Amino acid sequence: MKKLLTLFALASFLTFGVSNSTLAQDGDDATTEMVDSAAMAAEKVAQEAEAAAEQAKMEAEAVAEQEAEAAALEADKSFHQVLKEKFIEGGPEFMGIVLLCLILGLAIVIERIIYLNMATTNSTKLLANVEDALNSGGVDAAKEVCRNTSGPVASIFYQGLDRSHEGVEMVEKSVVSYGSVQMGMLEKGVSWISLFIALAPMLGFMGTVIGMIGAFDAIEAAGDISPSLVAGGIKIALLTTVFGLIVAIILQVFYNYIVSKIDSIVNDMENASISLIDLLVAHELKNKKA
Repeated sequence: MKKLLTLFALASFLTFGVSNSTLAQDGDDATTEMVDSAAMAAEKVAQEAEAAAEQAKMEAEAVAEQEAEAAALEADKSFHQVLKEKFIEGGPEFMGIVLLCLILGLAIVIERIIYLNMATTNSTKLLANVEDALNSGGVDAAKEVCRNTSGPVASIFYQGLDRSHEGVEMVEKSVVSYGSVQMGMLEKGVSWISLFIALAPMLGFMGTVIGMIGAFDAIEAAGDISPSLVAGGIKIALLTTVFGLIVAIILQVFYNYIVSKIDSIVNDMENASISLIDLLVAHELKNKKA
């Protein structure tokens, strides 16, 4: 009986040990599988993150390249292209009228500059030639010199010499009268330039006011103040003002040049007229002595 119990106890002990060993081995295998699965999942996440980062980098490079190309295109635009775009953005209604003021003003400016340059005469040289002609050939020779010389000074000299037989006082009156005529010819068209100088910015301001009214009408129709809507309307409105001021500045510069040129020619006419009268007085006295 004791031997039987001993054998039973020994068999139970062996069976329990084998079972524990099997369970321990199964637990280790499960743990290993879990660790491997976690490692594979982490590796997959890392690969996905790396792919996402690479894609984001490529998108950023593409955006930067597009911005660089846009900036390059903007920089390559000529002044003519930029001016054309701004002109179209400002609207053809008032921008066209202001442009017409610029074209007409510049046409008058070019005509006046050419005329005034042709009217400029070396009065000192002309006086010397007239004096030589008076001494050598008399009044008729001096008139021939004036007839062959262009400019208002020569024309005034001719009128004065043509009345020289009526006395010095008549010569002086003739010079003054014909000098006023020549001055009017020099100032011809200048008032139109001043008109365009005043008209261009006023048209620009009118375009600005009308553009602002249109912007507020759009705000009222939308029922909300949208920054893009307000900014667009104000931009279009201010472009007409800028263009009008630019036209006025350009014409003002040429206007001042023309006025200064006229003043210079008029002063030269007055000084030359006085010298001509003195020359005729001296010639008359010389003839009386002779």
